[in-house]
Order: sequence, then C-alpha cells, then structure tokens
Amino acid sequence: MGGMNSPADTVAQVASDLRELLSGDTVAGLSDADRAALLVGLGEVSRLADAGIVEAVATADVEFGHRFGCRGMNELLRRATLVDAPTAGRIIRAADAAAREVSLVSGERMPARWPAMREALLDGAVGVTGLLAAVGPLERARDRISLEERLWADANLAAFARGENLPDVDADADADTGAAVEAGAGQDVDAGEGRPDAGVEDDTAAGTDGDAPGRGPRASAEDLKMFASALAVGLDPDGAEPSDQEAQARRCFTVGRLRNGVHPVRGNLTPEVAAAWQLIADAYNNPKVGGAPAPGVRFEPAEDEFDTDPDGPDPDGGEGEDRFNIDPRNLIDSRTPGQKRHDALAAVLGIAARHEEMPSLGGAAPTLVVHVEAKDLATGTGWATIPGADTPVSLGVATHTACTGAVQRVLFDEGRIIGISTTDRVFTVHQRRAIVARDRECLIPGCHVPASWCEIHHVHEHAKGGPTHTDNGVPLCWWHHRSLEHSGWEIRMNGGVPQIRGPEWWDPQQRWRTPRHSLPLKSARRPVLRT
Repeated sequence: MGGMNSPADTVAQVASDLRELLSGDTVAGLSDADRAALLVGLGEVSRLADAGIVEAVATADVEFGHRFGCRGMNELLRRATLVDAPTAGRIIRAADAAAREVSLVSGERMPARWPAMREALLDGAVGVTGLLAAVGPLERARDRISLEERLWADANLAAFARGENLPDVDADADADTGAAVEAGAGQDVDAGEGRPDAGVEDDTAAGTDGDAPGRGPRASAEDLKMFASALAVGLDPDGAEPSDQEAQARRCFTVGRLRNGVHPVRGNLTPEVAAAWQLIADAYNNPKVGGAPAPGVRFEPAEDEFDTDPDGPDPDGGEGEDRFNIDPRNLIDSRTPGQKRHDALAAVLGIAARHEEMPSLGGAAPTLVVHVEAKDLATGTGWATIPGADTPVSLGVATHTACTGAVQRVLFDEGRIIGISTTDRVFTVHQRRAIVARDRECLIPGCHVPASWCEIHHVHEHAKGGPTHTDNGVPLCWWHHRSLEHSGWEIRMNGGVPQIRGPEWWDPQQRWRTPRHSLPLKSARRPVLRT
C-alpha cells in the first residue's frame, strides 16, 4: 500500500489480511504452539484496535456525533462499531482518561490526565478494559490525591502494565506490628502497625537472583485492578469511609420468581459478606469433607435449650401499644427490601460459620480474617483488607468484626514473624444463651430480628477495658451492629439492663429507654412446667 493511504485504508488492509487468515481451515490446522502464538498476536491487535477507537473518540469534538445524525457519541459508537451501549460507555470513559485537551492560548494539545497510561494504550500494552481497571480505583479518589501523586501512580501503573521495573519504589523495611481479630461469628481481623507502602518492590531490580533487570510478563486487567487498588490505599487512606457508605447503599439480595423449577438469585454483596460466603463454600467443597450434605429432611434428637418463657410475652404487656417499640412507617429501619435480604444473608452466614455441623478448614471453623494495621485500628482511620477480596474495605469492617471476636497481634521484623499474642473477646455459648433469653430480639426498637440470629455487641468497648460479660453484652442484628457508629443510636447498661437512646427524630426528648423485650417478665405470670 502506498504512503498516501488514509488511516481508514490502512485499517481496511489489516481487516482484509485477518479475513484472509480466517478463511478456510488455516487456524484449525495450527499446532498448539502456533495457536498460542496466534492468540497472543490477536490479543495485541485487539488492544491496538481498542486504542484506535479510543483515540478517535478522544480527539473528536462534542458535536461529532450530532453531525452524523446521532444523539451523541454513545449512539454513534453503537452504530459505527456495532457494540452495545455499556461497551460504548466504557470506550467513552477510556477516552476521557486518555484525551488531550486543546490549549485555548496556543492551540496545542495538552498532556492527557493519565499520560503514561495513554502511551501504554497506544502501544498496545493495555486495552480499554485494562485502562479502566488501572485508573478506576484512583479516579474514585480524584479529589483527595494531588497532581503529583496521580502522575506518580500513572507512571507506576504504565510500567506495571508493560512488565517493566517500577520507576519509583520506596519499600519500607521497618518492623511491623500486626493484630488479628477473630470474630465469634466465624470472622477474624488481622491488624498491623504501619500502612503498607503503595509501591511494590521488584526483586529483579535489585538483582537478587543474579540476573540483569529486564521486561517481565505484561499485567492482565485483573492484575492492574489489584495494583491500582493498592496504590489507592496508599494515596487515599481517608477514602475508606465514603467508599464503604457507597457500598452499603448498593448492597442487596433478591430471590426471583420460580422459573423452570428454580429461583434465580441476584444482588450485590459487601466484601466481607462475599468473603464469608466463599469461606463456607470452600469448607463444604473441601474434598476431605465429601461435599455439602444432600438436600432433604433429617430427624435428630432435640436438645433442651434454656427457655425462660416458652409461650412468649404478652404482645402488649398489658399496657397498650408502645410507640417506642414499633415502627409502622419504617422510620427506624429505612433499609430497602433488597438491603434487608442482604443483611439476612450476612446473619445466616455468621450463624452457619459457627454451627457445630459446619465442616472445618485447617482444623477450625471457616473464619473470615480481616487484616488491618494496629495503628489504624487504634486511631479509627485507614483501610482494612480481606484475603481473597479484590479491593480494600472500610476500617469499620475490622471494628465491627473485632467487637465480636478475638484480637491476635502479630509482630513482624523484615518479613519474619517474631511474636504472636491473642486477646480473647468472644462471648461463650452460655453467655450468648443468657443474653438471648434476656433480650430476645435485636436491641434496636422496631427491629424484630431474633436475638439468636444476632451478634453480641460489647456495650463498653473491649479495647477500652469493657469486659466480655452478660452485663456488657447486647444482641444486635448484623446491620444495626455494622452501622451503630453512624446511626445515632446509643446503648448503655443500667444495673445489667440494656437501655437505648435514639436519634432526635425518633425521640425528641432524648431519654434513655429500656426496650420492651428487655424488661423482666411480669411476676404474676406463672412459669410453664415441662413434664
């Protein structure tokens, strides 16, 4: 082809060559090595095609789509490239990251928002998926990181995408102190002192194996997402709370209508709930266990449980309706139905993890481990991580988990474990039974989740000297326990009896009140004797 061909002619020639390659049985007759090489090459062609589309969109003006009779760029992309609307939206987001605005003074194009990642896109190191995976976690913190920090992250991401040595590495070799919190509901929090460095140390750069540094394997989109999340944690330690609030608002769990004999399930799980579910699934799928039990009814001897009143209390207690213990307009509990189903699943997972029939993993019940730096746990700022989760989680996850579990502190010295200590804060089964018998429901008025489904909350924080005692424990459902710090509800113990003070919108008088289901049973009520 001559040098005067237009870019469209050049692309048409590439398409013609590919069309010729795919005709007949050329691909079907390839050896394994040639087939693998073809996949690598086609991957690069695909990424370069992505780059061409993104560059074409990024260099177009805002009226480009309108001039071709479309409502905008999204519709034009759907018609020109035959993609669906979500794919067109991803292309437009990638173009925003790679676009170079035109200077109003000189008329020249200015650097892109992510200049190094733009170059990685144009040379085929990443495609649209990889670019968005790399810049997404940092874009969510765009208002909380400086220009210098963004450009530093951009250079490291581009180098990581190409498999090159990272340009800016400052690994912290100081000794760390860690703590782990093991929750009574099959959860564990691991915490350490000192936030981990956002950079990743490359052994080849230091020549640890005697070889000269060189290019390594290119990063996949998943690798880029994990690396970008690690950078975001380092650059935006205060971003955990808004991220967690957004996640809490989007959580839901829905079981659809019966279809072809089954109910479809859909929803959004928070990271700790998804990780807890994965642990339970791993326990049942362990080959040593033999898989999950077959569905059906099983009959087992019943055990006598501690029950102070089998018939239950009078619905109104003989005193009429108590407006501080009902919620007819859903003012106390404003969760959507989908959010309530999600939280019910979270409670079920906690119950299942600590059930006696749950298979063990490594000799213990499936235990969710939440890692957090000790200094962050003490100050209440920063992020926590969950093994197996793609992104960090709010420090509130660690605090919530620690309230019902045990803290294990691990001391590191240049990667070596040199000390372990454990602080037990788990309510015993006998303490749980007593608290369940006393309170019977989640302590928050209007929430009628049975206490046996609830987590036991330390009213006076264990970390501040609060004992693991029935006089310091109250049942809270998963959601009210998770949101207690920001919900406006306050809890105290008055002579061993729990009391609640709610937000001003709930109780303008701001009085401490004893929930109806925590009051002692009427003395005139005769006990029921079992024979």
